[in-house]
Amino acid sequence: MKYSALASGSNGNCYYVGTDTHQILIDVGINTKHVELRMANLGIDPSAIDAIFITHEHTDHIRGLSVFCKRYQIPVYITAGSYKGSRLHLPEHLVRLILPNDKVDVGGLTVYGIPKYHDAKEPCSFLVSDGQTNIGVLTDVGRICENVKHVIQHSDVLLLEANYDEEMLEKGRYSFYLKNRIRSGWGHLSNTLSLEAFVENHSPRLKHLILSHLSGENNTVEQVYQTFESHCMQIKLSVATRYEETALFDVRETMDSSIVFR
Repeated sequence: MKYSALASGSNGNCYYVGTDTHQILIDVGINTKHVELRMANLGIDPSAIDAIFITHEHTDHIRGLSVFCKRYQIPVYITAGSYKGSRLHLPEHLVRLILPNDKVDVGGLTVYGIPKYHDAKEPCSFLVSDGQTNIGVLTDVGRICENVKHVIQHSDVLLLEANYDEEMLEKGRYSFYLKNRIRSGWGHLSNTLSLEAFVENHSPRLKHLILSHLSGENNTVEQVYQTFESHCMQIKLSVATRYEETALFDVRETMDSSIVFR
């Protein structure tokens, strides 16, 4: 399997997982032009995408969905609550309503829905498996529940939210209401909470940790590295940014490497 964060942050999210024969996206939260440009940078053909999975209806996860799925006629897997909350009117033949804990087969890939806490209508995260390797994509997680722990425990590659630095959020310019929404248990994970979940639950099978969905106001790439580096001596460590796609990583190369990546 190959994988990349095409976009990750509070301004837009889009994640790619694929094999030689089947490819999927999780969320399309940036406009179609930028999805296409970032795919082109990695040599990914948009017309080869077999399915799109949507975590929830917030704008930074669906901004480019309607145009992209129509242009390439790609089916969209989304919960009924998320679809209703999105207020999108996608072509009926492209909509596949799923439950938050559904299992969907896309060729040789199996995509597992992971119910979670977030202030959306019917949100879920996803774990993608080819039967040997598991790639977990955990963003927009309000708190660490048993479902989230299970994904961390069984992932070979993990994209994990590290949304905000607690001190930066507290001292920042956000309103009191927004600050409380973010840290309420229904919003996002701080660097500290993300680190605790990672340290307490990851297993020796985890080879690559990608920190994702960083806030543009209340976090920095440097802060995230400082928080996690000392805990990842035998794990490849990357941070996905809001400005550009990550590399297109190959699971085979990841599994062969024990070098900390930065």
